[in-house]
Amino acid sequence: MPAMPSFIVFDLDFTLWDAGGTWCDQLAPPFSRQQRRVLDRDGAQICLYPDVMRVLDWCCEQGLLLALASRTYEPAWAKCLLDLLEIRDRFAYEEIYPSSKARHFKALKKQTGYAYDQMLFFDDETRNIQEVGQLGVNAVQLDNGVTWDIFASAMGH
Repeated sequence: MPAMPSFIVFDLDFTLWDAGGTWCDQLAPPFSRQQRRVLDRDGAQICLYPDVMRVLDWCCEQGLLLALASRTYEPAWAKCLLDLLEIRDRFAYEEIYPSSKARHFKALKKQTGYAYDQMLFFDDETRNIQEVGQLGVNAVQLDNGVTWDIFASAMGH
């Protein structure tokens, strides 16, 4: 059995959160937190998928290094949402800008020193899974956000 990955990378839209059924760069800032809800100006709710906190908590307990790789035209909006959802501090690296996932991963490799085959990536888009998979990254495609079962299976548990 291969060793458990030490470096785990997540996409944002449709992977960690649902931004009202669209991508975060299609929302309407300003964003606000009202009790436990994060909303855009028009009332669209941005929420983490149900198992995200369990996955992030487990990763932190295991001392795993986490990163974000998101292709968005509004990086500042994505970072604001991460802050409002109170998860940004869980990630040591952020590659959040409009570019290919290959560029994101090349930057992460340079910053961390991890080889592509030591990385595990979760994303909802086939094109991203294929592009990153061609680099040698273990890439897992999601249908409705990251779930504990999919995550645990990818981790070899």
